[in-house]
Amino acid sequence: NSQENFVTLFGEAFKQNNPGRKLAQHFTKASEKEITLNSTDEEVLAKINKEAKDAVGRTYRVLLTRIDKFGVAQPNVNLDENKGIITVELAGVRNPERVRTYLQSTAKLQFFELYSNEELINTLQPANDALAAYLSGEELPDDSAATTETTENTAAAESNSADTASLASLLGSSTTDSNAVASNDSTKMSQEEARKKNPLFAVWYPNITQEGNVNNGPVVGIVSKRDTAKLNAYLRLDIVRNKFPNNVKFVYGAEGKEAAHNPNAPLYLYALKTEPGANESKLEGDRVTEAHMDFNPLTGKPEVVMSMDVLGSRTWKKMTGDNVGRFVAVVLDDKVYSAPRVEGEISGGNTSISGNFTAEEATDLANILKSGKLPAPAHIVQEQVVGPTLGAESIAAGTNSIIISFIIIFLLMLVYYNTAGIVANIALILNLLFTIGILSALHATLTMPGIAGLVLTIGMAVDTNVIIFERIKEELAGGKSYQQAVTDGYKRSYAPVLDGHITTLITAVILFIFGLGPVLGFATTQIIGLLLSMFCGILVSRVVTDIWTNRQRHFNYFTKLSKTIFRKANFDFIGVRKYAYVVSVIVLLAGIGSVFNGFNYGVEFAGGRSYTIRFDEAHQVSEVRQKLEPAFGEFPIVKTIGTDNQLNITTAYLIEEPGQDVEAKVQDKLYEGLKNAGLIPSDVSFEQFTSEYMQSSQTVLPTISDDLVNGAKWATVLSLIAISIYILMRFRRWQYSLGTLVALFHDVCVTLAVFSFFKNVVPFSLEIDQHFIAAILTVIGFSMNDTVIVFDRIRENFRKSPNEDKKSVINRSINDTLSRTVMTSLTVFITILILFIFGGEVTRGFAFAMLIGIFTGTYSSIFVAAPVLVDMDKKDKLKNEVDREAQIEELKNMA
Repeated sequence: NSQENFVTLFGEAFKQNNPGRKLAQHFTKASEKEITLNSTDEEVLAKINKEAKDAVGRTYRVLLTRIDKFGVAQPNVNLDENKGIITVELAGVRNPERVRTYLQSTAKLQFFELYSNEELINTLQPANDALAAYLSGEELPDDSAATTETTENTAAAESNSADTASLASLLGSSTTDSNAVASNDSTKMSQEEARKKNPLFAVWYPNITQEGNVNNGPVVGIVSKRDTAKLNAYLRLDIVRNKFPNNVKFVYGAEGKEAAHNPNAPLYLYALKTEPGANESKLEGDRVTEAHMDFNPLTGKPEVVMSMDVLGSRTWKKMTGDNVGRFVAVVLDDKVYSAPRVEGEISGGNTSISGNFTAEEATDLANILKSGKLPAPAHIVQEQVVGPTLGAESIAAGTNSIIISFIIIFLLMLVYYNTAGIVANIALILNLLFTIGILSALHATLTMPGIAGLVLTIGMAVDTNVIIFERIKEELAGGKSYQQAVTDGYKRSYAPVLDGHITTLITAVILFIFGLGPVLGFATTQIIGLLLSMFCGILVSRVVTDIWTNRQRHFNYFTKLSKTIFRKANFDFIGVRKYAYVVSVIVLLAGIGSVFNGFNYGVEFAGGRSYTIRFDEAHQVSEVRQKLEPAFGEFPIVKTIGTDNQLNITTAYLIEEPGQDVEAKVQDKLYEGLKNAGLIPSDVSFEQFTSEYMQSSQTVLPTISDDLVNGAKWATVLSLIAISIYILMRFRRWQYSLGTLVALFHDVCVTLAVFSFFKNVVPFSLEIDQHFIAAILTVIGFSMNDTVIVFDRIRENFRKSPNEDKKSVINRSINDTLSRTVMTSLTVFITILILFIFGGEVTRGFAFAMLIGIFTGTYSSIFVAAPVLVDMDKKDKLKNEVDREAQIEELKNMA
């Protein structure tokens, strides 16, 4: 469990085992200018260390890309540069073997020319004889020089030569036993004697027929899987290598599924023609620009279809043109996947890899090839089951909170909307069931951003019915019949419902395209929820209402409580807008001042140090997290590792502080924190703690990477631009777009300011982490929907009353939608408040951000967005709206 890196340990071991020798003797080469024979060991180790760190860094970046393409929700990938260890945490993995293969595949794709079996067959007997002499201790002849050339005329003309016949007789007539007795009289020679006389043929069975004829093809031998290690050792011997062409490289064919767990399975052996230089092959996988899974039109089996860049296409064209009638090999990670005969020159740079793939395996391979090859092989050195960071008790608390809030909202709909609330509740239940069902079918993993998406879904689902019901109430209050009020209520609600949903959907789609990790998870849940909200809120509720109405029954939309609330609301919001501006400016200025004081960045943004601690007994994750807060001044991330009594504790404590002794300070703080909390015995010394309780330690990188942050920024900017364009198209006035942008900017800034100002005031964590990102995204979606609904009513009232005072129309519109605004905000606020109170400490920061966001979103739609229309429309152009309904009615009357 050394804290030193591998290169340092290697240097120490070399000195210990090779006193007096220099590392430069082993690392000097013609192409290497930095290391010479005069280089000191320190200089050599510095160069190796630089190369190793570079390789680990590139491996880390390639794995990040691969995992992103793998499609798991919210992966956690950390790099410990010093140790060269990359930690990967994947939630909800159902096929661990697939993940192992996916992560460890080097993805070194190469295209080789091949020696045919006929070209190589006559080299086997000399190699076998030389090996037998070497193993028996005999002196070897001096003429064992390397065969440096092969001619194209080696094949069929010499396939029946005396040497080949002699070889066949040595092998005997059986072609099925790779350990067959190689003797003219197999009955007179024991198997042991045969192996001594023909050691190469004991593990390498040549590709010949029972009659001794040479099979024409790319396979030069068949090897039992159990014998591959022995054959590899033989082929490394110079006396064996010298019998083969000096540019040959022997590799095995890719294993089929039946060979994976069968040590006796036969493997094909191929002889590649290597090229001088570092790449070995004429064409490498870095020339592949596109790869995808497809089905072979002839066999119907999955394969990986690839396209190459210009240089790759040119090389592939020449390579196939030079080898018409011969074989070429597609090699991945030193395994031959296919070795087809070239029928003609291939132009265009298109080719494929065929093998015994499933569709899933072919898709994985295509993703791996698109991600790029690893600069060095990656090996899984440890594999453990990691418990959730929220902990079972926190998850249960969060789930219970949502259930409680759902019940309260369910009852609130009945109390406020009477029997019509039944319709809203049916739509809400179906919405949630459909959303959860689709997420389950997609194998989505439950994350905090996903929960945020569900919360917004509940709010939007209720909001759709609230808009419709409030409109029906207005129509009924205007004296219309029940049937006409329902018909007009639904018809006139479609526009605001669609506008609110589409603007939010635009944000979600852009987040889905540009987002990574938690942002992507949030966007996925939100898109599903929004589409289902429109389906359930408009279609399902209308169908239920029509069925009930056709039976000559009516839903009641009023109760004694709701009949008078906001019925005659006439608050002068526009009149006090300047006071509201002052309040907003003061809050924003105070927030900007507090922002200079910084934020409390969690481990996910700042990185930190991670320690695996084995306790004497099991402890709750939330308990350990809570008890370590006084020691670190912040809540660490705690999760189970392997067993219930082994926890991983990650903290950002002193992560920005330089110095060699910082690691010791953090370990001492962890020791004191656990000891004072009674989590480890009081008589345990620091030395005993680090040697017996601390199983491992490592530095972790921020899990919210620059890519994720930049993706979120770009997604937000593009969302605002797209929303502005959509609103400009729908409302045909730039003032509406500006009002929306100002309101959203206001809401985000206020939420950020509150988090900065109260970070050391409130008794719970206000970290800037992925939960905060989820909360901000939810606030933007909620606020935008709220604002667009108000704008839609403003536009409608301008159409109906073009001659009325502009301030009066806007103020009346706000009052008209006040009941809807309060009800929607109230339902979501109740949900989040219950989550804040009962959801546990881990979700409290998220819930707090949501509460602030819902309050400021409601405030901005009334006191910021709508008043901006008044002050930005000096020429009263907003009043120039055409009442199309009135025009249509007039045309009908004329007809």
